[in-house]
Amino acid sequence: MSARRPGPTRGSARPDLSSADMESPPVPSGSRLWARLRAAVRLFAIICWVPSSVSFEALLLLVPGTAKIRWTRVIWGVLCRLLSLTIRVSGTRAGTVGGARARARGERPVIYVSNHCSWLDVPVLGTVLPSVFVAKGDIGAWPVMGTVSRIGRTIFVSRQRSTTGRERDEMVSRLIEGDNLVLFPEGTSSDGMRVLPFMSAFFAIAKMPPMRKGAEADPPMLTYAPGMAPLIQPVSLVYDRLDGLNVNRHRRPVFSWYGDMDLAPHVWQLLQWRSMRASVILHPPLDPDAFPSRKALAQAAWKAVAEGAAQLRRNAEDVDPQAS
Repeated sequence: MSARRPGPTRGSARPDLSSADMESPPVPSGSRLWARLRAAVRLFAIICWVPSSVSFEALLLLVPGTAKIRWTRVIWGVLCRLLSLTIRVSGTRAGTVGGARARARGERPVIYVSNHCSWLDVPVLGTVLPSVFVAKGDIGAWPVMGTVSRIGRTIFVSRQRSTTGRERDEMVSRLIEGDNLVLFPEGTSSDGMRVLPFMSAFFAIAKMPPMRKGAEADPPMLTYAPGMAPLIQPVSLVYDRLDGLNVNRHRRPVFSWYGDMDLAPHVWQLLQWRSMRASVILHPPLDPDAFPSRKALAQAAWKAVAEGAAQLRRNAEDVDPQAS
């Protein structure tokens, strides 16, 4: 838990923080002693749950089929309960659990693209979506989280030119074999006040560049069977309740984890609150073939996610995934 939040990659935008944004986040109301006791009990339960559940998943890696995908959702779901984090979902998820049989019957893979403001995004989306995460390579080197992520079959990417082809092929291979993926196309986490621009490079595995006539890739580039290119489903995620009250601008930093923030203090602070809620909007999926370029596809996905997140930040109880 001593990990430090990786900084943004080269070329990615950092949140433009005003002095108001830099204020210290609020602390739980009531007795500080009870808040710390609550946090200690939850932390103990998490320490017991995570190793045992991940060990069982390690055994499921040897079993063919979708059992490992389903169990991963159980792991994240129980973790959310231990954090006293409830999840509200609006919209319909594209795709199913996936697996080789789903691909054999012609079910297209799905790439879920979401905004990103906290490490909490992983257990929330992991509970809602049957998928595998794509994460920065340095997370794989973390002492505990790295091991958990590897057993959870996370795909680690460095986004360096020398490894781009190999990493792309790994993601395409996973999609072909039956996995769905979760991407955070902002390239870094933000302060939760806005959605940063999406980097079009993240959409290369959904809308591959056409090969020039007479040109051959070495080694040959993996491609999808006709009609089996992945769909893109935009996902908006906002934390909108804290101890039963609406989350406003002053309370939003409680959830945000970005820049050079340390993980352990942020986890300890969150564990002290009585309850939290995350709201998720699953927008209608986008077909990459309907867009002239990766840039146009990235912009359409960003527009849906940004408008949905803005709607949730206004604390709307009735949200319409079709409206954004």
